[in-house]
Amino acid sequence: MVDLQAKPFHLDDEGMEWVKDTLAAMDLTAKVGQLFCPIGFTDDKEQLAKLTQKMRIGGILYRPGPGEKVQEMHRFLQDTSEIPLLIAANLEAGGNGSAVDGTFFGKQLQVAATDNAEMARRLGVIAAREGSAVGANWAFAPVVDIDFNFRNPITNVRTFGSDPERVARMSKAYTTAVQELGMAVSIKHFPGDGVDERDQHLVTSINSLSVEEWDATFGSVYQDCIDAGALSVMVGHIAQPAYSRQLRPELKDSDIMPATLAPELLNDLLRGKLGFNGLITTDATPMAGFMMAMKRETAVPASIAAGCDMFLFNKSVEEDFSFMLKGIEQGILSLERVDEAVTRILGVKASLGLHKKKRDGTLVPGKEALPVLKCDEHLRWAKECADQSVTLVKDTQRLLPISPERHKRILLFSLGGEDGLFKSTNIAPYIISKLEAEGFEITIFDPKNVDFRTMFAGVKAMRDQHDAAIYFSNIETHSNQTVVRINWAPPFGLDMPWFIQELPTMFISVANPYHLLDVPRIPTFINAYSATEHVVDAIIEKLLGRSSFKGTNPVDPFCGYWDTRL
Repeated sequence: MVDLQAKPFHLDDEGMEWVKDTLAAMDLTAKVGQLFCPIGFTDDKEQLAKLTQKMRIGGILYRPGPGEKVQEMHRFLQDTSEIPLLIAANLEAGGNGSAVDGTFFGKQLQVAATDNAEMARRLGVIAAREGSAVGANWAFAPVVDIDFNFRNPITNVRTFGSDPERVARMSKAYTTAVQELGMAVSIKHFPGDGVDERDQHLVTSINSLSVEEWDATFGSVYQDCIDAGALSVMVGHIAQPAYSRQLRPELKDSDIMPATLAPELLNDLLRGKLGFNGLITTDATPMAGFMMAMKRETAVPASIAAGCDMFLFNKSVEEDFSFMLKGIEQGILSLERVDEAVTRILGVKASLGLHKKKRDGTLVPGKEALPVLKCDEHLRWAKECADQSVTLVKDTQRLLPISPERHKRILLFSLGGEDGLFKSTNIAPYIISKLEAEGFEITIFDPKNVDFRTMFAGVKAMRDQHDAAIYFSNIETHSNQTVVRINWAPPFGLDMPWFIQELPTMFISVANPYHLLDVPRIPTFINAYSATEHVVDAIIEKLLGRSSFKGTNPVDPFCGYWDTRL
């Protein structure tokens, strides 16, 4: 059973009594409602009230919007819910995960490149301060995955890198900062992403490490964060066959489930071996990694029966609610397991003092809290993080620093950065304007408007027109994207760097750190991890020699290939 006085809850007598009395007052449908954390897509208050008053959900994640509007929605949700809600936000990179006008501090890999745990602490402080300002109380962060596989299309810059020790150090700093400021974290995605080269959004992915390898890497990171008091763990639709087979030798391959449906991983490994006593939530259940593993009608109740306490997102919340009730009727999910799950949900709420805030009317602050969004201190911290993180991977041609006197005419290639759904913010115009302000003449290569005669003009024409070339890449990882590679413009790769032996050439990436796979012989390569103006400002200072490169590689940017070091 649940020990609410132990880590991570640490409830006092009042909190214990509130959990006990609240659970006792619930009927079965109210308990089932607490298991659900849907996603908020609408500002239709009638629809939202159905979630809080009819279904009596336990939590919700509302997509980022303007801070004042998000705060208003969160206030309505809490006001119409009898039991205070866990209100989640994806606070992986800063306060922008809860409000679009919040601070984008930096991707986790950028923070890791500083090799400074203070930067991870600051990321946590910003996430908690700005998330709390709009009424969030549950951070779906930090990502504690280890980016072992450079081909993985989803972990990448979302992680603290490939070194388990650094991942643990940074994750603990973030966890401690967030929870000291009264918000719960959810370390994710157990049993660990970053080994497979596939995305759990699209398939049930695999953590293929041996038991011994897992213990020494992911197991160690999770243990450190659990020991640091993490209140919740988010479980991925990721299988860990080695542990499943060790813990359940009778399992056939077809019976090995993603962790969200694997009792041996949740109960024997996470709760048993690692000693986690807090709240376990699934990752988003519309993901293919969950949907493809088991018929949904069975999977909905089976996830809670397996050991998850909360069910994240829905295909249809009404349908999933009926599946959960039907699973109880059919014996897939026991009433005892429901009570245990709801106890942990209430335990987290009491640990955060939500029952007291509900009584005092302070669950969501007023508009006076909003000035913390992008406040001067947070922006200053973001600037300092940018300065410490930009990483010079190699400069074998000794090009740097550049200057308008020696490299005035620059041919610039912009890769990625398209605006739109699941696209990166186009930061290229900003770096172009900064270079021009320094006295460089920038020619932007436009693959859609090319005089094809130039393809056969020879190398002298290139050298006569340009003094150097810069590739500026903002090709980010996104869910539902199977690979993160450079696709050169047709025909014949119009924008590929064929001229690196003819013209001084550098490559700057503000997203994926692994582009040397596709441009191995480019002799000057810089990783910067996040597409923000602070990062670009830091890049400019370092290109011109006014600031040193301070970042340390948080992953292997050479991708294990010898030619990428040339």
